[in-house]
Amino acid sequence: MFASEDGVVSQSIRDELRTCPEALPAGSPSAVGAVVLGATFHYLGPSFAVLLFAHVDTLGVAWLRLASAAAVLGVRCRPLAVLGRATPAERRTMLALGGVLAGMNAAFYLALDRAPLTTVASIEFLGVVALAAYGARSRRNTLALGLVCAGVALLTQVSLAGSAAGLAWAAANCLGFVLYVVLGHRISGPGGVDRLAVAGVVGAIVATPIGVVQAAPAFAHPAWLLWGIGIGVCSTVIPYVADQWAMARLPRASYALMLALLPVTATLCGLLVLGQVPSRPELVGIGLVGAAVALHRPAEAA
Repeated sequence: MFASEDGVVSQSIRDELRTCPEALPAGSPSAVGAVVLGATFHYLGPSFAVLLFAHVDTLGVAWLRLASAAAVLGVRCRPLAVLGRATPAERRTMLALGGVLAGMNAAFYLALDRAPLTTVASIEFLGVVALAAYGARSRRNTLALGLVCAGVALLTQVSLAGSAAGLAWAAANCLGFVLYVVLGHRISGPGGVDRLAVAGVVGAIVATPIGVVQAAPAFAHPAWLLWGIGIGVCSTVIPYVADQWAMARLPRASYALMLALLPVTATLCGLLVLGQVPSRPELVGIGLVGAAVALHRPAEAA
């Protein structure tokens, strides 16, 4: 469940998991709740970011998101101390995840600036489907995957709108999101949030040369700066910490399948916040995703 077969999780952590198996109940309701929490904030952040694009360059907004998240996450741990305690394999994973966070966030905002959110979300989901399909391992979970694909298709009304550059950035974001799930699972477990904080700091450092200049206007406008910090908290801190909680309790394939809750929470946010009543196909889509989550069995996933 923790990709220990890749040699990334240290022996000490594996020993801790063996002695405290009750701490990480696979597929527990709390894990599903963490996915729902992360999915809800995953779409609140971009809605704020798109509005900030009118004042701050796209890459500047991405840097504000990463830098503010790194500052918030770094408060609870000492990144250098965490790196010092880590094994060489864990250090490589944290550094790699930091680079992925920088590239993925930049690609995501560049895609949003050039293509509709529904298109970006539809392309992003392709990688998630591949991860879920790879680890299905049973007819029941394969059926759940089929229901998820049908439900997401109804919810997102899959379309490829936007410029060629927007679609290319959306594809890059899709690849980055797959790597985020894979590497995020490798650092999950006891101390996972501390390792996430290290990755967040690395991501902010990597993004600084390409984003700090574009973010400069925000420092002259406190409201814009607070806006950017809010994006970092909503788009990164809350969902990524929730992801760590869920990843520690779910096989990677199960977590990937449950990411289908993202378009469900987006639809419900539209209803509750914007008064956008879901259409009949969207309601069917919500039902299909709910049925898939209920049908899926994490114990039967790789």
